[in-house]
Amino acid sequence: MRPTSHRRAVAGGALAAVTALLAVTATTAPATAADPAPAAKPTAARTGALPAGLSPAQRAALIRAAEAKTGTVAAELGLGAQEKLLVRDVVKDRDGTLHTRYERTWAGLPVLGGDLVVAAAPDGTPATVTKASRNALKGIATKAEIAPSAAKKQALNAAEAHDAEKPATDGAPRQVVWNADGKPVLAFETVVGGLQHDGTPNELHVVTDAATGEKLHEWQAVENGTGNTQYSGTVTLGSTQSGSAWNLTDGGRGNHRTNNLNRSTSGTGTLFSGPDDVWGNGQASNAETAAADAAYGAQATWDYYKDVHGRSGIRGDGVGAYSRVHYGNNYVNAFWQDSCFCMTYGDGAGNAKPLTSLDVAAHEMTHGLTSVTARLVYSGESGGLNEATSDILAAAVEFHENNAADKGDYLIGEKIDINGNGTPLRYMDKPSRDGKSKDSWYSGIGSVDVHYSSGPANHFFYLLSEGSGAKTVNGVSYDSPTADGLPVTGIGRDKAALIWFKALTTKFTSTTNYAGARTGTLAVAGELYGTSSAEYKAVQDAWAGVAVGARSGGGSGGTTFENTTPVAIPDAGAAVTSDITVTGRTGNAPAALQVSVDISHTWRGDLVLDLVGPDGTAYRLKNASSSDSADNVQETYTVNASAQTANGTWKLRVQDTARSDTGRINSWKIVLP
Repeated sequence: MRPTSHRRAVAGGALAAVTALLAVTATTAPATAADPAPAAKPTAARTGALPAGLSPAQRAALIRAAEAKTGTVAAELGLGAQEKLLVRDVVKDRDGTLHTRYERTWAGLPVLGGDLVVAAAPDGTPATVTKASRNALKGIATKAEIAPSAAKKQALNAAEAHDAEKPATDGAPRQVVWNADGKPVLAFETVVGGLQHDGTPNELHVVTDAATGEKLHEWQAVENGTGNTQYSGTVTLGSTQSGSAWNLTDGGRGNHRTNNLNRSTSGTGTLFSGPDDVWGNGQASNAETAAADAAYGAQATWDYYKDVHGRSGIRGDGVGAYSRVHYGNNYVNAFWQDSCFCMTYGDGAGNAKPLTSLDVAAHEMTHGLTSVTARLVYSGESGGLNEATSDILAAAVEFHENNAADKGDYLIGEKIDINGNGTPLRYMDKPSRDGKSKDSWYSGIGSVDVHYSSGPANHFFYLLSEGSGAKTVNGVSYDSPTADGLPVTGIGRDKAALIWFKALTTKFTSTTNYAGARTGTLAVAGELYGTSSAEYKAVQDAWAGVAVGARSGGGSGGTTFENTTPVAIPDAGAAVTSDITVTGRTGNAPAALQVSVDISHTWRGDLVLDLVGPDGTAYRLKNASSSDSADNVQETYTVNASAQTANGTWKLRVQDTARSDTGRINSWKIVLP
């Protein structure tokens, strides 16, 4: 026997991405905590709307059936003759509803931002379609005006600007259609490899306009982010026996294997193997300890997705990913990488704190789930939602596992001591406690590093699960504020996680932003519990608690000043305004001024909204976006208007920036304390 005490059970018989746990590159002021609201009567989920458990064979059969009908679906969607659909995933509800996720090509070229989800009920109800972009693929050049070498040079320069080490491209740039932002254009996509400045593998994607050479977009596709474990005590692991040797290969979970990189930064590593079925001694100095932690995290995550959501493995195909431990020397990070379909873990500062705790492992494995479902682009607001998804479902895994040595909590990375002072990496109840994450949404949050712009979604999940105010869960004290100072009543983490998971797999697309996440989670809450349920209203209120949309009752305290006179919005015309005159107030407006807008419009992505204060200062509420594929604007925005006197004339300014859609301002209001 090795000098250990851990035993494990023996099991019988892309959009390329690397997602890192940590940022490799402004703090918001905390809002006032609110007392919890009275508990509402819970609603049981509608059984038919729950995900059906599909075996890999059943899923494969559904995909084949969908592939046989792509031409028919494309015609029904009104796609052009040069457009084709490629089936990427199929999710089935218990009532038979099929959610089919497609990628799109144009003239044989991949369309970035062309993904869509079609939900078809078996009763013949017209299908619903969620698109990453509503732009028609028309007027696209067929010939590049710049050479691929120019795009390659631009991509290498972009990598060097991020202090990449030995950046290099693997092959020539590929031609694509860029349709994720602005009108569709012919473009080059270049992927730059090498290493990021902290030693993390580099997979920087740079999109270059093939006509002008302009850089259109870039994103990092390496997404950073335990049997005697360092963090979870003695656990039972899946393993296999081969002759007289034991391997750390989980035959019961898609043959997930755990490999030793032995301080290397490349390759697959060597499978952990030995003469007995005991691994590690709980100390970082034993190479098997980190392997035990990583294997445990992978199996706990696999079990959660299968037992709770009926999904067999990350891709739903019953195939396990693999884990690599002991990456580099003193490497303080962990990451998921699509190109190897694997999780990778460094050993932390002094090689003493491997980043293999349960929540970190679940976080990285969930990046894999996102990469095969919504494929949320790892930049801007969609990047923040990508990161938050890994935090949210990692918390769900931790609570589901209920390990006595690592009880479920709403803290991320609390075991790995990444800060050297015992504090967690992130806090879901009040994200700004880490000094960088944002508690609530605001119009510029898309420019914040994705690890910190994830804050509002993490905060939303906590509020939806537990509600606002002070409370203790599993011995950990929390005190969650809200952006509007009003209470939120939680519905429990199981329901909250179910809503998020189903929205991720059936509603979100590559370009989903915070407004789209609200729309998607509300749609799922309606399917599961009904639109008049306490759960549906709680989703509204939790989003309002992070400054995304309006409360379920429409109120937010204080005195309301409102203009209900309709104002037509000219198609692709000059900006129009609607005025509200405030009198009888003293002092300045609040730092969290609530601005509620009700606008009817056939394509909200065309609209730019500003609040204009009495002194003429404009506060941007909403930018135009080709990926904002929905009708109407019925939102509540939070504005720091504390520099304005409350009294005076406030204006809502609206401009339609593109043709072919119409609308009007129905009403709008501001709320002053």
